[in-house]
Amino acid sequence: MNDFYYRKLNVYHKSMQLVANVYQLSKAFPECEKFGLSNQIQRAAVSVPSNIAEGMGRFSNKERIHFLEMANGSLMEVMCQLEVALILQYISQQQFDEQELFISETTKMLVGLRKNFEDKIV
Repeated sequence: MNDFYYRKLNVYHKSMQLVANVYQLSKAFPECEKFGLSNQIQRAAVSVPSNIAEGMGRFSNKERIHFLEMANGSLMEVMCQLEVALILQYISQQQFDEQELFISETTKMLVGLRKNFEDKIV
């Protein structure tokens, strides 16, 4: 369907992979974190593609930029929560490093998309 423009964006697909990564990692968190860190990091991860999709559903570039900024904020929230998971030894250093690289790449893609919309504002 062509109605869902956001599905054409590589950053959207990359952020959906981040969701899958976070859910996979958080499965190994202790049961006591089910309603704590696990829930929080999952919600933050889901917020990234959700904000991209919502932003692309807006008609003005300023609104699109706003939602891309929110998606970027959620990425930073996921990064912080991964750091917490590392400190608490819920994930390994290797898992953390892999996700840090993944999030860094996703951030660069979001920044590029944001700049594209900024350049269209007259």
